[in-house]
Amino acid sequence: MLELRHVSKTFNKGTPSAKQALNDLSLHLNAGDFVSIIGSNGAGKSTVFNAIGGSFLVDAGRIFLDGQDVTFLPEHKRAGSIGRLFQDPLRGTAPNMTIEENLALVYLRANKSRSIFGITNKERDFFREKLATLNLGLEDRLKSKVGLLSGGQRQALTLLMATMITPKVLLLDEHTAALDPATADKVLELTRRIVADGHITTMMITHNIGSALALGNRTIMMNEGQIILDVSGEERARLTVPELLELFREKSHTALDDDRILLRAD
Repeated sequence: MLELRHVSKTFNKGTPSAKQALNDLSLHLNAGDFVSIIGSNGAGKSTVFNAIGGSFLVDAGRIFLDGQDVTFLPEHKRAGSIGRLFQDPLRGTAPNMTIEENLALVYLRANKSRSIFGITNKERDFFREKLATLNLGLEDRLKSKVGLLSGGQRQALTLLMATMITPKVLLLDEHTAALDPATADKVLELTRRIVADGHITTMMITHNIGSALALGNRTIMMNEGQIILDVSGEERARLTVPELLELFREKSHTALDDDRILLRAD
């Protein structure tokens, strides 16, 4: 479904501030894989997502999505196949538009033959049905401005928008990091259910090692632009948080010193 072959990326190449963000990185995801990604700040996690999404062209290597070489495909042409959520709940939605207008934008993008004028009753019923699956009461607030929603409600709506038309791959870039623990748990449970129901190929960056081992079927650890650990199956099921931290030390030859990860190692 998704394959990165020997991908490298250096920012500010040829200058004193040159930074190699990805270093000959290769990765293959099968359809339906749900991969959690952990690593220190600067390990290259978000850079991988930006490479997949087309935010920049890679210096070397190839990227394939569902069998298509998208290495040089512009970002806007990849957007229809890729769903993405960011850490900031304010991204991904238009705050001055209503809930139904935000959903209509997604629906319009996926249905090119649809009229750009107005929202039909059939579409409104469809939006209500989808919103009801979130169990947040948003199906009764179609006319509410998105900017009035709480962070958790907005992130749940963004998740729905990213998956309402099933993407080929879903990229979750610390999408619960800005939420309080109780709300984060609710959004993670929604994520688990939506991904499972849609059999969506998913990559999730997280600083919570407990979540990295509990969610999905595979965990990847990155360091200095490379994948240093890739575990799944029974090996992953047996791993504890302390054991995973020890594996990082063994593979990277250094202790993990990212406070955000250590404080969330629950």
